[in-house]
Amino acid sequence: MKTLQLLSRLLVAALIFTLVTHSGNLSAKDRRWVQSTAYLIPPETAPDGEGYFAIVEGHNGRFYIGTHGNAVNSWLVEFDPHTEKMDIVVDAHKAIGTDLRGFGAQAKIHTRNNVGASGRIYFATKQGYPRPGESRDDYPGGYPMVYDPKSKKTRVYPIPVPHQGIISIAPDESRGLAYISTCSDERPIDGTHFMVLNLDTGEYRDLLDCQHQYAFVVVDHQGRAYHPILGGDIARYNPNTMTLDRLKQTIDGRSPAGLLLAGPEGHPINWDITPDRKILYAQPMSGNALYQYDLTNEGNTLPGHNVGTLIPGAAGTDCRAMCVGPTGTVWCAVTENIGGSHYLHLVSYRTGDEVPTDHGLVEVRERMPNFTGRGFKEFEGKLTTAYVIMGVCEGSDGSLNILAMHPYSVLRVSADQLR
Repeated sequence: MKTLQLLSRLLVAALIFTLVTHSGNLSAKDRRWVQSTAYLIPPETAPDGEGYFAIVEGHNGRFYIGTHGNAVNSWLVEFDPHTEKMDIVVDAHKAIGTDLRGFGAQAKIHTRNNVGASGRIYFATKQGYPRPGESRDDYPGGYPMVYDPKSKKTRVYPIPVPHQGIISIAPDESRGLAYISTCSDERPIDGTHFMVLNLDTGEYRDLLDCQHQYAFVVVDHQGRAYHPILGGDIARYNPNTMTLDRLKQTIDGRSPAGLLLAGPEGHPINWDITPDRKILYAQPMSGNALYQYDLTNEGNTLPGHNVGTLIPGAAGTDCRAMCVGPTGTVWCAVTENIGGSHYLHLVSYRTGDEVPTDHGLVEVRERMPNFTGRGFKEFEGKLTTAYVIMGVCEGSDGSLNILAMHPYSVLRVSADQLR
């Protein structure tokens, strides 16, 4: 009996030690910090200090960032890390030829921006937040747009679904197509039409209302496009046969039920694809795990695998920023929630790794002119963000470029900080 009591006490002590010393322990002496430089995105393009996951690197080494001006407008901003300059390259209302305000405004560029083989930047607009007395019908609908950094011209395509914004656009220029996911922004069930856009004619084909909130579209090595469906299934469109398949998914041979990958009301899920377009990674916003899918599978089931925990021991996490970089490395800019405060971690994973790697917390070491840091906080003598993170993009130079809020900023982490 005494032996059992001693073992019980040792187990309790070990559990307490684990809870106290896990990565979220705010007094840990061995905490790792990653240094970043903060660049303010033009505040007139983000008057509320907010933005989303709309960031991508162009073929010219510059980053293209979407902004949010609720009830006003939205803009595409070009960030040149070499000159450290930010320039507005697209004014959404000017490009469209409208100036609606209130809920009728094109208030957000919320898409995960993408780059075509031509180097053109693909993005789209969506609705903001309705104010008391405003009807959702006041919003005319979102517009797909394509910006050419060489000619500095923007092509605007028609609204695909009236009164619905656009949350995703993925080009396949080799076939003259782009894939669209719309968003009605209703809760708990969001209308999200999976659509094909003919880039030459501007005509649409509506494949399915998938009803999955914050959906990302990816295109695989065979040109097939994927879109999540409410409940956990996945739509796959083959442009060669013009057929739509509805795939089941498994995680380590089992149903994804209970993993935030499937559910009756859905959950925001980050999706991105490797450069060879053969592996899809998924990361549920409020989950603390990363999943990998094999897109070379030809059956009616998409097999997935849990590759590991992002932040071991974390009681609560929020990840709205995940990307797969040019090297095939997955990056998650994920905040750990401790006592109602957010602490930003950078986590990476590459195929073949045993588990994801937590590189530590992100410190703002340098602040470029006009950066106020009003939404940032001091912690352990270092300046770090106080809010969840909205976007991340790995550059061709190995840098990490993170979208932070209040003020809307790029936190740029050099490659040597990540080795």
